[in-house]
Amino acid sequence: MKTARRITALLLAAVVLAGCADEPDDDDGNPVPSAWISRQYTTSGVDHVDERDAPSKVADEIHGHSTAVDRLDSDGRVFLRYRDDIVAVSPYLAGSRIEVADYRTGYRRWKSHIRTTWPDPDSASFRGGGPGSGK
Repeated sequence: MKTARRITALLLAAVVLAGCADEPDDDDGNPVPSAWISRQYTTSGVDHVDERDAPSKVADEIHGHSTAVDRLDSDGRVFLRYRDDIVAVSPYLAGSRIEVADYRTGYRRWKSHIRTTWPDPDSASFRGGGPGSGK
């Protein structure tokens, strides 16, 4: 009986610790911030919103939690680049709208804002896109 209780306690501890683990790291050590964003900001359909803070402040909060590889401010929007993702923070009512997209999808969506600064995922020299690709 004591052994069964110990095993149960160990299993419960393992589950609790697994639930506390942060998001997985990219190859560069930059955690993908989508799960943290989901916990910190109000869900609005597919996106998230911060009803009070400006895009620059929200981007600072996200970057403070998970350091972006690059940051770009364009026409009141802020784009944070991670190895495999782009986080776009744009004005929304009195606050901000937060969108997370994988790099390729985000690049295509916000190309007019980021194309002169960030690498095109469809170019031969691009080295992103997940484990094992482009290496």
